[in-house]
Amino acid sequence: MLADGARVTSRKLLLATGVLDELPPIANFEAFYGRSAFHCPYCDGWEWRDQPLAIYGRGERGKGMALELTGWSRDLILCIDGSAELSPHDLERLTHNGIGLRETRIARLEGADGMLSGIRFETGEVLPRRALFFNCGEHQASDLAHMLGCALTRKGSIETSSYEQTVIPGMYVAGDASRHVQLSVVAAAEGAMAAFAINTELLKDGLR
Repeated sequence: MLADGARVTSRKLLLATGVLDELPPIANFEAFYGRSAFHCPYCDGWEWRDQPLAIYGRGERGKGMALELTGWSRDLILCIDGSAELSPHDLERLTHNGIGLRETRIARLEGADGMLSGIRFETGEVLPRRALFFNCGEHQASDLAHMLGCALTRKGSIETSSYEQTVIPGMYVAGDASRHVQLSVVAAAEGAMAAFAINTELLKDGLR
């Protein structure tokens, strides 16, 4: 059923509903999101190489993002906005790789025209940074796959087999909803594979 109440039928279905990133609960964060605050080092890390960067994220997510960013910069500080939720081994690994750690609560981001200049903590101190990368998790952008009975992985992605087919016969998924390598070229490739599989199945259905 469509949003206007109309009903349609199809022999096959391809879902490309994507995912939504969980944004950090920081005052005025959205003013910087997409311009100097990012969720993907592979998409935006090169433009900020060798710059002083901040990482936002707790536990494994924050640690993983911080270690990943060492490929682009060595001036890194992990800001976890409270308890680190990291083991002594994790803390030692961050130190060994030259990554600073700040547990002070964050008041807001500072800068102009979407360009970050620093992070102001509740203590009043400002940490100068040029950009911020975050990992707070993500969730499916639509409940449609769940409503239709698709199986989900433990990380919340839609489970698919070869050629992007779900456990529901005739239903396929392409793009970020089914993978954690979330790049446009990967999504396009998945769409092509799913289209190939759908066309093949339609041809087989039409054979006598």
